[in-house]
Amino acid sequence: MLGVNARPAVAKVVAPIVPGLVRAGVTPDMITITGTLGAVASAVFLIGSGHLFWGAFAVWMFVMLDMLDGALARARGGGSVFGAVLDSVGDRAADAAIFGALAWWFSGGGDNRLFVLLSLICLVLGVLTSYIKARAEGVGLSCDVGIVERTERLIIVLVGTGFTGLGIPYSLHVALVVLVIGSAITVVQRMVAVHTAAAGAPLPQSPPAP
Repeated sequence: MLGVNARPAVAKVVAPIVPGLVRAGVTPDMITITGTLGAVASAVFLIGSGHLFWGAFAVWMFVMLDMLDGALARARGGGSVFGAVLDSVGDRAADAAIFGALAWWFSGGGDNRLFVLLSLICLVLGVLTSYIKARAEGVGLSCDVGIVERTERLIIVLVGTGFTGLGIPYSLHVALVVLVIGSAITVVQRMVAVHTAAAGAPLPQSPPAP
């Protein structure tokens, strides 16, 4: 979940916690599942019902559990392929819950159909941003560019949501507009990067079935 630049800083924070988790038999997958379920539930039941500040706060706390799963995996001798896939799926589920909950709130208590649309556009652009990178890596290309990656996306939307919950007007509105623009630019940046890296190379062929 966290951006590459953030990981060295947070590693120092979680380092004292990891040995205790290892001794207690906690696995990285347990951390990932707990963080995902907590973030989804907080988004749906708090943000979706209009408790914007506490919803944003709770989602952020569960998202921060992502600081632990990688460090815990390394302490236990390395992660697994399943764990990597589970982490990625959890990220997508949490993102969808956040923007889906905002769309739900704007369609009811938030009473703004335009921002229902912007919330859904943010959801779609976030999925596309992640999918382009995953698909590029699947054919052997690197795709790490983009002005709004997942860390930036979460910070912007949760800060905007929390500030609106504190009564600061238009915070969430501005956040969603910024995210739509920034995410659209990121999608274009990644497609351009893939086009440049591919340079007309053919798609790798799978070996014939025996």
